[in-house]
Amino acid sequence: MSEDLKTLDDLKSAITPAVDDAPAREPVRDDLGRAYATGKRKDAVARVWIRPGSGKVVVNGKEMAAYFARPVLQMILRQPFQVAGVVDQFDVMATVAGGGLSGQAGAVKHGISKALQLYDPSLRAALKAAGFLTRDSRVVERKKYGKPKARRSFQFSKR
Repeated sequence: MSEDLKTLDDLKSAITPAVDDAPAREPVRDDLGRAYATGKRKDAVARVWIRPGSGKVVVNGKEMAAYFARPVLQMILRQPFQVAGVVDQFDVMATVAGGGLSGQAGAVKHGISKALQLYDPSLRAALKAAGFLTRDSRVVERKKYGKPKARRSFQFSKR
């Protein structure tokens, strides 16, 4: 360097500021004011629409409490709203297919999280920090030939 930098402040002033002009995210909504997203978990795929409302959740034409009878699964569906701080502000309409109830609940949760951040981009930071925007890629391991299950071996006998 041609000039000598003696202090940290000199170094900071010599460095050009990084480009921080990333375009602000725009809300993505349809003509009816809804946000749509697809959520996935294991073999389950959920199509989720959210719109402002009273907090009603309908999954495959049934109320959340009727479709997901276990309280743990209902809690999973409420998590994105609690993290984002918008409890009882959005109505959810979801159709989900494939997998079991646990995978379907995870798929709907993923879809709700993605739809919330599309509806209001300011909620993205909280949802991302909680890890709700990342698809959980864990799936059942396939069965291998010569084994009764994916990793289970037949009982060993010396004789």
